[in-house]
Amino acid sequence: MTATQVRHPIWLPAVRPAGAKTFAALYALESFARASVASVIPIQAYEILHSKQGVSLLYTVVALLGLSATLFMPLLITRFARRWVYTTGALLLVVGSACFLTQSLAGQTAGMLARVMGASALSITLNLYIMDHIRRTDFMQAESVRMAWSTIAWTGGPTLGVFLYTNFGIAVAHGVVALFAVILLCLFWFFRLSDNQMIRPGKIRPAHPIANIGRYISQPRLRLAWVIAFGRSCFWTTFFVYGPILMVATGQGKLAGGLLVSGGNALLFTALIWGRAGKRFGARKVMAGSFFAMTVSLLAAGATGEAWPLATAGFLLVGAFFCISLDALGSTAFMRAVHSFERPQMTAVYRTYLDLSELLPPLIYSLMLAFFGLGSVFATLAVFSAICGAITWRYLPKSM
Repeated sequence: MTATQVRHPIWLPAVRPAGAKTFAALYALESFARASVASVIPIQAYEILHSKQGVSLLYTVVALLGLSATLFMPLLITRFARRWVYTTGALLLVVGSACFLTQSLAGQTAGMLARVMGASALSITLNLYIMDHIRRTDFMQAESVRMAWSTIAWTGGPTLGVFLYTNFGIAVAHGVVALFAVILLCLFWFFRLSDNQMIRPGKIRPAHPIANIGRYISQPRLRLAWVIAFGRSCFWTTFFVYGPILMVATGQGKLAGGLLVSGGNALLFTALIWGRAGKRFGARKVMAGSFFAMTVSLLAAGATGEAWPLATAGFLLVGAFFCISLDALGSTAFMRAVHSFERPQMTAVYRTYLDLSELLPPLIYSLMLAFFGLGSVFATLAVFSAICGAITWRYLPKSM
């Protein structure tokens, strides 16, 4: 027995087996830690750089570095116990908050990178725990519950963060992140999640990141799951970053930016409704239809742009409503397709959708903003949303 193993013969049985509510609680606390400064970070970057294009380039650099960390995450999971990778992810959120306090470009970059790496570690390990403890037939319901439980965090967090930032200073705003990260760690260790010992490695177990990517790309259903996740994540990246910038750049104020993000996140409670819709009508129809509805709303947002910022904000909220259906149902496509013996490797590659959604859109938007206004950002995203909808309708199995 190692020095880190401690027996509690009476207290241990009191903890219930992990279920949907277990992971919903962990994700809700993680969401509080990240959402509370979701609107503060782009505003803070804009105040440092004084350029919308500069903010796009900064997000591009950070996402590129974060992508490398994500691809190497399976090596860490193989080398260390999964619980320690999860713990490191939570601690990186605290480190990121400390970096932001410097209010410098170097600190801003380091803080954003620490948050990206922390979110990557938390996301990959939590998804592995979910696939270990939740039955395949219950994935859709469990994911909708997880999204719904995070509603309060993503609704109140962005507005609370901007309110604290503007009224009490940067230290208080980022201090909230550290507080929720610590609470998250305490709850995680209370649950004492363990790896599923029934799952044994198979013959195909690539360890190198390049080999993992090749293995992932060779499986059509995994490719489709990545496209769906990437499409919805591109919307949220655009919404979280360029929504607040739209409000600040058009004179609506920082608080208006926080309220916009909170308004979109308040719609997360509809995840339960979308989960039921997916069961009744099929995930294929619901997800493809949501992509097409997002396309229409984004085209409208692109048309109004900076000229009518409040109307643009309204169209973005409509897009957020339909994007939540993809949050509730989208990851099911991956969880049902991935083989149990290569979950860590394939989950890390799948998770790159988030890194690339923070890398590619800002890079493309920076080029668009060099010639056009903010409306071009939303119009560009509308085109990609339509492509994702067509791919989903064509290739996602009707049985989903």
